Amino acid sequence: MIRKIIGLFILAGFVALSNQTIAQDKVVDQIVSVVGKNIILKSDIESMFQQQQAQGITTEGDMKCEILENFLVEKLLLAEAEMDTTIIVSDNQINQNLEQRIQYFISHLGSEKEVEAYFKKSIMELKADMQDVIKNQQMTQQMQGKILDKVTVTPAEVRLHFRNLPEAEIPQIDAKLEYAQITVLPVISLDEEERIKSTLRELKRRIESGESSFGPMAVIYSEDGAARTGGELDYMGRGNLDPAYAAAAFNLKGDKISNVVKSDFGYHLIQVMDRKGEQLKTRHIIMKPKVSPEAMEKAFGQIDSIADFIRKETFKFEDAALRYSYDKNSRNNGGIVINPETGESKWKLSELDPDVSKIITGLKINEISAPFKTLDDKQRPVYKIVKLLNKTNAHTANLRDDYVELSDMYMASKKEKRMDEWIREKQMGTYVRIDPTYMNCNFKYAGWVK
Repeated sequence: MIRKIIGLFILAGFVALSNQTIAQDKVVDQIVSVVGKNIILKSDIESMFQQQQAQGITTEGDMKCEILENFLVEKLLLAEAEMDTTIIVSDNQINQNLEQRIQYFISHLGSEKEVEAYFKKSIMELKADMQDVIKNQQMTQQMQGKILDKVTVTPAEVRLHFRNLPEAEIPQIDAKLEYAQITVLPVISLDEEERIKSTLRELKRRIESGESSFGPMAVIYSEDGAARTGGELDYMGRGNLDPAYAAAAFNLKGDKISNVVKSDFGYHLIQVMDRKGEQLKTRHIIMKPKVSPEAMEKAFGQIDSIADFIRKETFKFEDAALRYSYDKNSRNNGGIVINPETGESKWKLSELDPDVSKIITGLKINEISAPFKTLDDKQRPVYKIVKLLNKTNAHTANLRDDYVELSDMYMASKKEKRMDEWIREKQMGTYVRIDPTYMNCNFKYAGWVK
């Protein structure tokens, strides 16, 4: 149920904005339920139902009844949050979340124009519609966090819980591995860098002289996905931008165009379109230097020599990573690659980059791969070697090898139990009315129907 509630929070923004589209499809809207002073509309349920079908989500029960119950839980949390004076949502929190949500829509639909076309509203209208939705979501999340804040588990509890599990309920643990890497980035020639900078300087001259304008030049010359929208990026703070890009953008005055800026992604011309507090809306023209065959060959020779020295034990892998690797995220960690989703060094095979996965599955523990060509996190061509540090096969969980996973699972079960208790308790003291057309739903929590 907790996972369902989290999923509901993510999709609720789409639900609120899709109601207009559903109304246009002749769905008769009505109040399906009231929880406290908050209502659930039929259009809310129909919109969520359409989205889940579009995503291929299936259920053994009545999906619309399950959707309604998820909304009932959300409204129950909201009703309690509205009475709790310690739960506060600031305008700054709402605005930050609004920007993140709009950026999420843009990333999935392609551009601001496509977002506006999809929802049949301007970005400003979308934000206005979403403000109350986001405020309610944040209040609900704070309320849920407050309910679960004091839920803890001790090592003794984890051990006792595991030893009391029936054999059929002992979880299966996926195969996982740990690996380290060394990455060599081919050197861009000075002639190629000068070619890029010279081209961008000429584009700046043409724009500033009025011979052309920024948007069309971005469409023609820029080398990233934003080119099709004239180089426009959404509002972003310093933390969301490359440091060099951010430094240049935040120092620009008015609609001035920057000098050529070098970032980890390439070379840019930048123009600020709007500013809201510590967030900028910019557009840019980015050009990426091309790597010559000679540079690629030299990079291959360098990393092949590094691998050979490690195999001959001239130096250790972790020392070579610190000294030679271009990957900032792993070189200071002895080359060990951290899974950004978990913050740990363990990876499921399905989580690995495909180029790494097909190489590392053929290695033995402590074996070093041959050099292979791939792309780094900035989409630059690089050569890489990897070393398999550890690997566990899929297996039935045990306390010695899987304590962290077992502790997390037990914590999740305790939180779910606490959430269940809270819902059943609050159902009794909260006004709930459900339309007769949904009275036959087989709800998990029977207390909705009074």
